Amino acid sequence: MIFADSLSRLGTESAFVVLARAGQLAAQGRDIINLGIGQPDFKTPEHIVEAGIKALRDGHHGYTPANGIPALREAVAADLQRRHGVEVNPDHVVVVPGGKPTMFFAVLMFGQPGAEIMYPNPGFPIYESVIRYSGATPVPIALEEKNGFAFTAEAVLAQITDRTRLIIINSPANPTGGVTPKEEIDKLVKGLLDHPHVALMSDEIYSNMLYGGRQHVSLLQYPEIRDRLIMLDGWSKTYAMTGWRLGYAVWPDAAVEHVTRLCINDHSCVNAATQYAGIAALEGPQDAVHAMVAEFDKRREVIVRELNALPGIRCADAAGAFYAFPNIEGTGLTSREAQDRFLDEAGVATVAGTSFGAWGEGYLRFSYANSTENILEALSRIRELL
Repeated sequence: MIFADSLSRLGTESAFVVLARAGQLAAQGRDIINLGIGQPDFKTPEHIVEAGIKALRDGHHGYTPANGIPALREAVAADLQRRHGVEVNPDHVVVVPGGKPTMFFAVLMFGQPGAEIMYPNPGFPIYESVIRYSGATPVPIALEEKNGFAFTAEAVLAQITDRTRLIIINSPANPTGGVTPKEEIDKLVKGLLDHPHVALMSDEIYSNMLYGGRQHVSLLQYPEIRDRLIMLDGWSKTYAMTGWRLGYAVWPDAAVEHVTRLCINDHSCVNAATQYAGIAALEGPQDAVHAMVAEFDKRREVIVRELNALPGIRCADAAGAFYAFPNIEGTGLTSREAQDRFLDEAGVATVAGTSFGAWGEGYLRFSYANSTENILEALSRIRELL
């Protein structure tokens, strides 16, 4: 078989590689604590599960519109009005199987040889992977510890060229837990008025997970860029629905037809019953969401405190999502060495910072989507190893 050269440019998501290795060790009888995988350790709320079951029993077994059933797109628009105070045309909402299709479609829409696409580094690894696959040049937006792992508008704007086609931003962020302050977003939006050829994709999948009284700032709240903004969100993190594969994006008017065609060519439509579960999630009680985020907040305080007590490690406050991103340079280990030794010798799965880009060297990602008891035990094991 002769494969296309473009396949060699596709990367991967190392958290799944670590998960597989942790699974192998567990199968051998090892006691493994997984602080690597980025998914809530909570069950999908019962009323959402029941809505999915009811949809199946009611006969929703067939194809749906490629962009999602109208009732779900209307529920998304109503939710965005409640949470962000913005008016969204349901016709601009496109429902897809998870968050990654939006990333893939956005990059394919703007990426080609000769084009440049900016992305956060360290950041979700699929950004850089898909940019390279498209043939475009990936241009990293360096996220530094000294800035709370938030981008600065000045640095982003300084890297724009006439070849820049798309800027990807992510706040709250994976893997750092960083949240970009409103003043920086204000400056970025103002500066982009001088660059009308540049589109944006704002990954807001963790928009319900902020701590310390912080409020989410959605790029949808800036009408001056709505005609070139793609806003990504979904159900996976907020409603503990990672395995349901349900996400959406709000697309600018000029891109809706293009992305709908991509959906038709790629996956036809999203699982019908899952979409009815998505409606129940948005329109039903939010108690389970609030309880989950409150529990994450408690764990965040524990893991940050305990990481800072480890020799050779310091950890900035995690502002959002459910990740801590400690600096491990003081241990004398590289990120990959620390990842491998913590797993093989201490039985604790983490993810090397370099899995999220070159700017992640010297860091590890810890997911606190695990019980406080397990977090304390995991850090006790790491303390012993160090």
